[in-house]
Amino acid sequence: MASRARQVLFAALAVLLPVVLLVLGIWLGGHPSKLPSFLRNDLVANHETQVVNEAIERVSHDYYRPVSKSALANSSIAGMISSLHDPYSTYLSPKEYTSFDQPASFAGIGVSVDPKTAGLEVVRVFNSSPAQRSGLKAGDLIVAVNSRPLHGVPADTSTALIKGQPGTDVRLTVKPPHGAARTLTVTRALISEPVVASMMRTVHGVKLGWVYLATFSEGSAGEVHAAVEKLLKQGARGLVFDLRADGGGLVSEARLIASIFIPSGTIVTTRGRSQPTIVLTAAGGAIPSSVPMVVLVDHDTASASEIVTAALQDHHRATVVGTHTYGKGVFQELEPLSGGGAIKITVGEYFTPNGRNLGGGGVHEGAGITPEVSVPSGVDREHGLEVALHTLLAKVK
Repeated sequence: MASRARQVLFAALAVLLPVVLLVLGIWLGGHPSKLPSFLRNDLVANHETQVVNEAIERVSHDYYRPVSKSALANSSIAGMISSLHDPYSTYLSPKEYTSFDQPASFAGIGVSVDPKTAGLEVVRVFNSSPAQRSGLKAGDLIVAVNSRPLHGVPADTSTALIKGQPGTDVRLTVKPPHGAARTLTVTRALISEPVVASMMRTVHGVKLGWVYLATFSEGSAGEVHAAVEKLLKQGARGLVFDLRADGGGLVSEARLIASIFIPSGTIVTTRGRSQPTIVLTAAGGAIPSSVPMVVLVDHDTASASEIVTAALQDHHRATVVGTHTYGKGVFQELEPLSGGGAIKITVGEYFTPNGRNLGGGGVHEGAGITPEVSVPSGVDREHGLEVALHTLLAKVK
C-alpha cells in the first residue's frame, strides 16, 4: 500500500514540477533582481542581446523596403560606439576594415603642395617619384600646368590639373625661389604616399638631415631608422625629425622610434581600466646622443607623435620647434569582430616620462606640447622647416 502511494506521489510531482519551474522562470524573468548575482548577470546579458536581435529581425522583416540584417547590425554597432561621444572611438565595417591603414594612392607626380595666390608651392617631393626624377625641389612654385596659369585658380582645380592617368605627360612651369622660371615635362605614375621621407639640406655649408614621418604604422620604426643611418653616413651633423600633420598610430612603433634617439629610460606610461599600468622603456640601439636634434611639430601633431615628441623633450634630447601640438592624452586599440569589421576604442591614458598627460581630461583635447621655439605662422609650410633647420644649425658644434 505504501509503495502504491509513493508511485502516485512521484507521478504527481512529475506533472507539477515542470509547471512550477515554468511559472518560476517566467516570474524571475520579470524580476531578475531576485536571482543570485551570477545567474542574474547571465540572464540580463542574454535578454539584452535578444532584444537587439529582436529589433534587427523586426526591422528587417517589417520595414516598408528591404533592409539587410547585416546592414542593420553594422548600424547598431556604429550607433553604440557613437553613443560614447568619443571622437577617437569608431566602428569599421568589414569593407572599411579591409582597406584600413592602407597607404593612400593616386595618379600624379609625387609631391605635396601648399596653395599660393600665384600657384602651388612644393612642400615635399616624394622619394623615387616622377617629380624627384624631373628635378622638382621643395620651395619651387608651380605657376602653370600645360600652359594654363594657376594665378587665382582654386587649389582643388590646380591639383586636379596635375593629376591624371599613369603614363601620361604633364607640362609644368616652375619658378624656383631664386632664378628664372623653367618648363618641365613630367610623366605621371601611380603614387603611394611614403610613410617616411628624408633628404640632406645644406645650411651655411653645414649638412643637416631631415626625416619626415607621415604615420606610426607597422614597420615605420625600421624605415625611420634606415633613413637616419643613411643621413648620418652621408655626413649629416644634426637631424630635424618632422612630425607635422602626423596624427599618430601604433604606440609600439612610437616606443621603437623614440628608442632610435633615446638610449635609455622611460618612453611612455600607459594606464587603462581593463589592463595594468605599463611602463614602456627605450629598446636600445640609439644613435649617439651627441647628434643634435630638433623635432618639428604643428597643431595636427597628435597621439603617438606627441608621445615621441614629449619623450624627446622630457629627456632633453631634442629642441621642439613649431606650435602647440594637438593635445591628445588617450590611446586606442583596434579590436577585430567576428563579422569581419572592427572597433577602434579608447582603452586608456598615456603619460610622458615626467608624468604629464597631454589631454584635457578623458577624451577632451588638451594643451598638448609647448615648443621651445615657437613658429606663430607658416609652420606647415617651407618656413616652418627653415626655422627648424636654423634652430638645429645653432646646436651644431
